[in-house]
Order: sequence, then structure tokens, then C-alpha cells
Amino acid sequence: MDYIDRLTEIRNDRDIKQSTIAEILGVKQSDVSKYEKRRTQYTVDDIIKLCNFYKISADYILGLPENLEFPKRD
Repeated sequence: MDYIDRLTEIRNDRDIKQSTIAEILGVKQSDVSKYEKRRTQYTVDDIIKLCNFYKISADYILGLPENLEFPKRD
């Protein structure tokens, strides 16, 4: 599952309409449809807005592990 699938699933699970997401992102409902059909991609700013709206982390949306460790510098 990629981030588009995850965002679409979250929206559907919470019974939120595309028009509501369009309002949050400041776009048309048809643009949200294009995102979900992979005709265009969400911007980083869009993802941040959706993280704040859904109250979830970008790590979850992007499918990153919860305990991500960064490599240590030598």
C-alpha cells in the first residue's frame, strides 16, 4: 500500500467526502479525484495539511516504520 492508497483509505474509513478534503487543501473536488486516481500527486504541503486534519503522522501515511533509526555519523 502506498501513500495515496493510505490517504484514500483513511478518508473512506472516516466517511469524509472528497469535497471536504478539497476544502482543506484549497483545491477543487475534481483535483482530489485526480489524486486518488493517480493522475496527479499530492504536494508535501498537502500531506502536511492532511496529517494535521486527520491527526496522524506523515510516517504513517508514507508507510515508514514506527521506530525508524537514523544512521550514526562517524
